[in-house]
Amino acid sequence: MTKNSKKTKIIEDPELLINAGNPQGKLGEKLINNMNINHENLAQWGVNHLNISKDSIILDIGCGGGVNVKRFLKITENKVYGIDYSQLSVKKSTELNQKEIDKKRCEIKQDSVSEMSFEDNSFDIVTAFETIYFWPDIGNDFKQVNRVLKEDGIFLICNEALPKENDERQKEFIELLDCNIYSEEELIRYLKNSGFSEVKTEIKESTDSFTGEDASWICAIAKK
Repeated sequence: MTKNSKKTKIIEDPELLINAGNPQGKLGEKLINNMNINHENLAQWGVNHLNISKDSIILDIGCGGGVNVKRFLKITENKVYGIDYSQLSVKKSTELNQKEIDKKRCEIKQDSVSEMSFEDNSFDIVTAFETIYFWPDIGNDFKQVNRVLKEDGIFLICNEALPKENDERQKEFIELLDCNIYSEEELIRYLKNSGFSEVKTEIKESTDSFTGEDASWICAIAKK
């Protein structure tokens, strides 16, 4: 078996997955639709760690297809925001939540986590589901989240991957997507260095939504 054939076997659909960080075109749309379905169990598990009131103002960073924005709109009576770096994701999320956007209860826009256009102390809760892998400067970007959170606000991170030693598939993903997979210790350190006063984590053994193989999910809850 050649090196190239081995890589093809490890990552069955690289042309599709390469869209994960910034979905574009027809393959990007297919990926967004897949993520809306495949990440549902992860999202439900993560949301269970939040105490959302009817007054909570929420921002979902990397909102993708908008399913979590829609979920939050059903829980809070206040406004829900979503941002994504991908223009296609903003379009899909807007389409899914158009009714609430028309009611001024929801706002979706293209924005970068590294330079968010929101004012300081704007949100009670900020969430990031399956997205921090692609954030360009995790230290600065966590500081941006801290900036837009209100005092005692909560930042929820939910990932379905932790680093695995000698895992060839994971190495291929990291190389293909030019991303980072953070350990529990790294997340805690980055969050505390970014000004969060309290950080709690939970790990759950489950399956990878793309491969169906064993995976370790992690949820980090950081308080400003």
